[in-house]
Amino acid sequence: MAEGKKLRADANALVTELLQRLAAEDVQQLEIRRGGLRVKVSKTTMGGFAPQPPGPRANGATTSGVTVTGPDQQIKGELPTVNAPLTGVFYRSPTPQAPPFVQIGAVVNKGDVIALIEAMKLFNEIRSTAGGKVKRIFAENGQLVRAHQPLLELEPI
Repeated sequence: MAEGKKLRADANALVTELLQRLAAEDVQQLEIRRGGLRVKVSKTTMGGFAPQPPGPRANGATTSGVTVTGPDQQIKGELPTVNAPLTGVFYRSPTPQAPPFVQIGAVVNKGDVIALIEAMKLFNEIRSTAGGKVKRIFAENGQLVRAHQPLLELEPI
């Protein structure tokens, strides 16, 4: 019982911290992992925030832009990700008319180009740091991504 209260208090503190950072920075979403806790906050489409702290149903529930994952969910067994090496605008394809570099379900090898990131008016090829099957794509086309932010999740094959 006391462990649940501590988990909620830790989650509330992380949510508050991330909401303050989200308000201060020009980003749409932030995620942090501390210990066995993972908290993700995002701005709503109307430009506002959802500062409601997670309640008892917080583990894995999304409540108006706030997602909290507790230690009872799969964190240690997460699949490897390909992270952004720099901050910039993420593009899934070389031109608006071209098909994306990768799709969900595609197999990529280490070193394959998976996306472009535009930084300081230069387009940088982003290469996969691992091989595997693309399970999820976290970044949207045209979205600002920060250095070290996960772009893809790969399932080893």
